[in-house]
Amino acid sequence: MAASKKLLNSVTGCVDDALRGLTSCCPGLRLLQGHRVVLRADLERIEGRVALLSGGGSGHEPAHAGYVGHGMLTGAIAGPVFTSPPVGSIVAAIQAVARAGAAGVLLIVKNYTGDRLNFGLALERARREGVDVEMVVIADDCAFTSPRKAGRRGICGTVLIHKIAGALAEEGKSLPEILRTVTLAASRMGTLGVSLSPCSVPGSGPTFQLAADELELGLGIHGEAGVRRDKMMSSDEVVKIMIDHMTDPASQSRVDVNSGDSVILVVNNLGGLSCLELQIVADSAVRLLEERGVMIERAVLGSFMTALEMSGVSLTIMKSSQEILKLYDHETAAPAWPRVPCIRVTGQTRCHPCPPESPLPEDPEPDAERVQVYVRVLGHVCRALLSLEEELNDLDRAAGDGDCGSTHARAAHAIEDWLSGGHLPSHPSRLLTALSQVLLEKMGGTSGALYSLFLTAAARPLQDDSSPPAWAAAMDAGIGAMKRYGGAEPGDRTMLDSLCAAGHALQPLRGPNCDVMRILSSAVQSAAAAAEDTRHMTAGAGRASYIGSSSLSRPDPGAVAAAAILKAVWEGLGGK
Repeated sequence: MAASKKLLNSVTGCVDDALRGLTSCCPGLRLLQGHRVVLRADLERIEGRVALLSGGGSGHEPAHAGYVGHGMLTGAIAGPVFTSPPVGSIVAAIQAVARAGAAGVLLIVKNYTGDRLNFGLALERARREGVDVEMVVIADDCAFTSPRKAGRRGICGTVLIHKIAGALAEEGKSLPEILRTVTLAASRMGTLGVSLSPCSVPGSGPTFQLAADELELGLGIHGEAGVRRDKMMSSDEVVKIMIDHMTDPASQSRVDVNSGDSVILVVNNLGGLSCLELQIVADSAVRLLEERGVMIERAVLGSFMTALEMSGVSLTIMKSSQEILKLYDHETAAPAWPRVPCIRVTGQTRCHPCPPESPLPEDPEPDAERVQVYVRVLGHVCRALLSLEEELNDLDRAAGDGDCGSTHARAAHAIEDWLSGGHLPSHPSRLLTALSQVLLEKMGGTSGALYSLFLTAAARPLQDDSSPPAWAAAMDAGIGAMKRYGGAEPGDRTMLDSLCAAGHALQPLRGPNCDVMRILSSAVQSAAAAAEDTRHMTAGAGRASYIGSSSLSRPDPGAVAAAAILKAVWEGLGGK
């Protein structure tokens, strides 16, 4: 099987490069010379306090080196990817913090055989040298209802133990006190993961295979087998299965959470899940727990303990108390710990009320005859756009996603619905403002925003004047707004080419005693000619400017649509 793609300098040096990258960007961290050990830069501050060391195989970043800093770990020891760190490096880390004056050392170890053995052997060697060392083994995995002899695996809950132990150490608590508190806290939490895809160790292929329509529940952070596979389902369904499994009274690995309990929730990205998906899972988890009467005191989401690029998520639930919350809220300088407010989640208002929209003022004296003209003109526009739907879609396939006609047809249907409501304002400015809102809400896409922008700007010159010069000014104002905010100019192969040609032809409206229909006819002809000329242009704006060849041999669909609208307006006013 071919090795997966990784952005590395070398497979053998990837861990060293990663640790250098972290310490290069985080001045509060230092590398221990000759070892894959990250230490606090201010080791002198731990004198007389308990030092906290953790670690394990790499590939779980930001764990564990990202949690080194005031208020969390004193140091972290990294092994090769998915491999326990060597005993010599663990001993060197213990010696470094002991010589800095630490009043004892606590090793926080995930429950994996290699980690227990190597950290345990280092502990024995350090004790032989007179260092006061203890070890706590974290086993928070809820996957197996009847754990085997090896016990539950240590996964993301370990990070919460880093946080609690770090606060205790900063308070000056003794090694036995810290050990006792974190052991109790660890017994009151559980974690469960679900994966949508495997991960792959640098230089190798995927650690396991998972069908495109499958997910796996309860797998380990190294790709170890989970407890079941299911077909893909919604976030709400997955989270329900996860929390039901984690809290199952029949499971020996359950976290004992019931209605009325207070908890801390961690929504952890296993590495390759998008932020969008992670936030959706967080919403599902918070809603489900609160529906069951669980009080969520704190919640965090992000990448806390990963499995390389595995697309998946884990949930960690820890039962909280006032003491645990105080420790959890203690400040830390660890670079990977999120800076979030220390505020209870449950009970907070999550929606700010939207201020009511200002209603459009009523026409002081509605002009029924003028409204009839509007209805006739807009009816022509709608019929024109609906008749062009397939043609515009076909033109759009060459440079876009082939939906220009569908988008304009959607606008036509929205206008027809609006007309059937029978509430058109007779004042021109108010008409354009109302029409702009219809298109913004119903048309959608970039076209909807551009038309709405055009109409909103065009309405302004018509507020106090509806003479022919005011309509010419309205056209100019609409075009100016589209240029200013849309970024296109005439010649960029967009709808602006048609609109600008028409706008130029409408300038005689500013003169005295002008022939309005003749000028409108000229504007319609100019817009049609400009739309046809776009077939010879190179796209300078819009989606067409991003395709491989920006020189297209067919007219721009937006320009064709704009020209058709202008023609329909002219015909609705009686032009032939």
